[in-house]
Amino acid sequence: MSKLVCISGCSRGLGRAMAKEFASRAWKVAGGARNKEALLKLKEELGDRHFLDTFDVTFPTQVDDFAKKVVSNVGIPDLLINNAGLINQNAPLTKITPEEFASVLAVNLGGIHNMVRSFVPLMEKNKSGVIVNFSSYWGKSTAPEVGPYCASKWGVEGFTRSLAEELPRGLITVAFNPGIIDTDMLRSCFGEAASSHEKPSEWAKHAVSRLENLSLQDNGTTVIG
Repeated sequence: MSKLVCISGCSRGLGRAMAKEFASRAWKVAGGARNKEALLKLKEELGDRHFLDTFDVTFPTQVDDFAKKVVSNVGIPDLLINNAGLINQNAPLTKITPEEFASVLAVNLGGIHNMVRSFVPLMEKNKSGVIVNFSSYWGKSTAPEVGPYCASKWGVEGFTRSLAEELPRGLITVAFNPGIIDTDMLRSCFGEAASSHEKPSEWAKHAVSRLENLSLQDNGTTVIG
């Protein structure tokens, strides 16, 4: 019987690359994002045995509805990957608006909380499962002009460690540092220099292997992809 992975933010970048890689390894994929057109294209590539739907991780009711649809269509996830992310436009913290600051935290940290609230109680029924919260090198370091992003990823690290202490036996959670990959998000802060880094499709091959082999010993740690 195929295992089921559920991925937020799977319409582009790392989420899309992971969805395709997991599907190629006979996993069943559930996923979502805000971009309906991009999801439809991914659905065509993956095939009908997988489930994709639009939703916004920052709205708890949308996440709840998405979780119910996932369970009714493909089942309870064995692996939940909280990948949806947002980065601010490069600027000093004194120049970043309260709205932009709040938006980055709402997606990168609040979105993970919403996903955990909706999916972990379901996974607890199976008494097993892995929750992967996407962090970053900037979850343990800092850089100028990406303060909101750094703050959100430091928050992911703390959130994950707290969750690890709360989960019942059989469930684990990790913070996942994917490394530096040539994505639209990286290009927004690195510019053309991003092109010298690994492409998402190449990265997904070793990242998915790492995710497939997470164990109880990894609970509460930061794993590098």
